[in-house]
Amino acid sequence: MTAEPFKNTAARWSPDGRQIAFLSDRRDGTAQLYLMPGEGGEARQITNLARGANDIRWRPDGQALLALGNVTVDPDAGREGARQRDGAHRAAPDLNAPQRCWRLPYKMDGRDYTLHTRNHLFLVAVPGGQTTQLTAGDYDVRAAAWSPDGNSICIARTREADNEYHCTDIWLLHLQDGQVAQSERLSVAQSNSASPSWSPDGRWIVFMGAEQAGDAQNRLWLIDLHSKKVSGLGSASLEVLAGDLCWSKDSRSLGFVQVKNGLQCAASIAIPAGEVRILQGGDFHVGALVQADGLAYTREDLVHPQEVYFQGPGDAQERAISHFNDWRNDRHALVAEYRRFQVPDGNGGKESVDAWILRPDKASGCFAPSTRPLLLDFHGGPASYVDLTFASHAYWQMLASQGWTVVSANAVGSSSYGRAFCGRLRGKWGELDLPQHLDIVRQLQAEDLVDAHVAVTGNSYGGFMAAYSIAHESSLKAAVVSAPVANIESHFGTSDSGYYSDTYSMDVPQEDFRRTVYRLSPTFSIEHATAPTLFIQGLEDQRCPRSQTEELYVKLTYLGQARTEMVLYPGGSHSFAVSGKPSHRVDLLERMRAWMADSLPKA
Repeated sequence: MTAEPFKNTAARWSPDGRQIAFLSDRRDGTAQLYLMPGEGGEARQITNLARGANDIRWRPDGQALLALGNVTVDPDAGREGARQRDGAHRAAPDLNAPQRCWRLPYKMDGRDYTLHTRNHLFLVAVPGGQTTQLTAGDYDVRAAAWSPDGNSICIARTREADNEYHCTDIWLLHLQDGQVAQSERLSVAQSNSASPSWSPDGRWIVFMGAEQAGDAQNRLWLIDLHSKKVSGLGSASLEVLAGDLCWSKDSRSLGFVQVKNGLQCAASIAIPAGEVRILQGGDFHVGALVQADGLAYTREDLVHPQEVYFQGPGDAQERAISHFNDWRNDRHALVAEYRRFQVPDGNGGKESVDAWILRPDKASGCFAPSTRPLLLDFHGGPASYVDLTFASHAYWQMLASQGWTVVSANAVGSSSYGRAFCGRLRGKWGELDLPQHLDIVRQLQAEDLVDAHVAVTGNSYGGFMAAYSIAHESSLKAAVVSAPVANIESHFGTSDSGYYSDTYSMDVPQEDFRRTVYRLSPTFSIEHATAPTLFIQGLEDQRCPRSQTEELYVKLTYLGQARTEMVLYPGGSHSFAVSGKPSHRVDLLERMRAWMADSLPKA
């Protein structure tokens, strides 16, 4: 459909299916709105927003689109500076100008300083492209959805109150003559509200969210637009993956991706009763989901790359309808297993946890019986679970093909296993989960699947765990620590989200915070580490800033009891290892491969 070497995103079919709207940076590097015929052909630019757009939504009658886009404001003017409505024309801020910080947060990973920019809503007429700024103020609009009649819009937007700007609520905007005539806040009890979606009959709005700031476990919430009542939809333990929600045509059910026991499945929930039905599930991860006259979704696991699947109403089973990775069928398969382990629960008993195991196939020729090294990979979060997305850890496939067994577990603190299991780790980072990881390693060694050569790695909270583990377990042979939390106290003050996420994660009174973070932070125990350690870090990371890595690297290097290196990637954000420059990602993989190979016993 498009062939130019530009970034084309956010494609949306028009309601009548005759046009496709999308964003493209083909003109001057700024993403503008384009229209093209549904059967393909020349695209026509219809907006000229000064700062471009980042998402679009068709009005149900096809006569207009909503566009979310950045607007420039004057940080010296404070809140008043954000209330102008000239965002379609005001030029981008001067990046060399002084950066006044007068509230929290003042920066964001991937964007750096944010107080010279807000994200607001524009109405774009079709076909002429006449653009009207609908929202203005000291807040960011994060998402928007049309009412079925096109007269109202529900949005997710940040708050304006001091120290609450990181919180988001659902608001309802009523339009008249192309302008917002009235606005009202619908959600109150939720600190994190996202992805609002309007039912086709106009009766309901469903959104994702959590009640406490810093809580990463999102559930579904239902708004009855007759009474304006907001209530939980389904069980409080129901966890959902961020993304679009898919309404049935009769408004009686909603499709979404459910996260349960470390797996992502396609599910449907009854409206308003809340009964959940699994549509597709197994030992894999469902990703993007579309539900209409059939079910279309992406899925992947450790040995099968992501493809698109479809199951029609009368089909007995799903079928793959994309074949992006057929080349892989010609390679030697790796062996993957998702299994349960009995591990210490931290209270003198045992509990079950799940872990993914990826290992070489003996028939592949890369299996050396005399050397069976193991890589223990800690997932991020900690309120998350093992991510099967290939880009998140391409090194798994690489190392497994060279004889390593890779293990990644959903230990205590992981989400998708209920709030109690996840919440037990608050204030006990490393203390409860590291013993579980090490016990899994011992069980695999007892089964003679791996030998005593164990290396560790992880990113973000996984980086915390990799650093914590080499400081507390002397048997580990090597480590790659990526973008870690190293010193929780300094992370609180330097991370874009530390002041509320760390407060939630530690779950202690203010007077106990310093004592708790001193006990847990790897910075204050890294002197015990002896494993050769490679530190990797994006230079522009604002989630776990470079100073976190530097604290560990400088201290461990100064002590001189372990071989160390630190590699910094210019321009890299917190997700540099997943979505950074391809050349940087290739470099990272090669350095990681070499570091692990150097740790192996010499023949």
